[in-house]
Amino acid sequence: MKIASFEIDERPTYGIVQDDGVTEMTRSFRDRYPDLRSVLAADALSELTRNTCDKTHKFNGIRYLPTIPNPDKVLCVGVNYRSHIKEMGREVPEKPVVFVRFSGSQTGHGREILRPRVSERFDFEGELAVIVGRPARHVGRETAHNYIAGYSCFMDGSVRDWQNHTAQFTPGKNFHQSGSMGPYLVTCDEAGDPTCSSLETRVNGELMQEGRLADLVFDIPTLIEYCSTFAELLPGDVIATGTPGGVGAARTPPVWLRDGDRVEVDIGPVGRLENRVVDE
Repeated sequence: MKIASFEIDERPTYGIVQDDGVTEMTRSFRDRYPDLRSVLAADALSELTRNTCDKTHKFNGIRYLPTIPNPDKVLCVGVNYRSHIKEMGREVPEKPVVFVRFSGSQTGHGREILRPRVSERFDFEGELAVIVGRPARHVGRETAHNYIAGYSCFMDGSVRDWQNHTAQFTPGKNFHQSGSMGPYLVTCDEAGDPTCSSLETRVNGELMQEGRLADLVFDIPTLIEYCSTFAELLPGDVIATGTPGGVGAARTPPVWLRDGDRVEVDIGPVGRLENRVVDE
């Protein structure tokens, strides 16, 4: 099953993705669970198909929101592919490198991402996002899969000069609407094993990043074990698992995103996330 968060007539809602559009939930169901995060918190994903309304909204009539518009936490993992570690001249970390993104730094599929006016060094990073489905604390890697609701595509737009002001990544990763997530949540049964898929990032149709999800330094169960040890993971929390080699900062000459560029993150069964870059 694929579930999208979106706006229709400026009203935020969510629904099941069909071949020809998105079928919204009934009003009574949305009264109980006003957003996708609340559905996950109630362990109510299995109720979605029994509570759809008759109307299917056409794709061109909706405005996508981030898959989880209001997560409690977005935890991002840096330098988690060896190809990216090598191109950035870093050492393989002994522990996951974790930083946070604020929810306001993200937008949805098909929406504009903003190149901050204070920087010319706006970079792209395609990633797989893991969406937490159950409260998780001190979870062992052997049971980590039980806490995953599904997956989504993630574009971790990075303002490189601000990222490198200090050893802390936070400023360069949290400019307003500089990243995106979507188009939807793909449940585990439909996505299958994501490590069998590849990740591709394109800018204006040109392939820039290509990586196998099996090549993560710290795999998904390890990330859930690590993150659930220092924080309680809540339904709707997002773990962005890292980006492969090919980022703009590592190229000669560097390739920075500009006004009008189109960025695509394609992860096969998880979907294809696309956004246009505009100047702030």
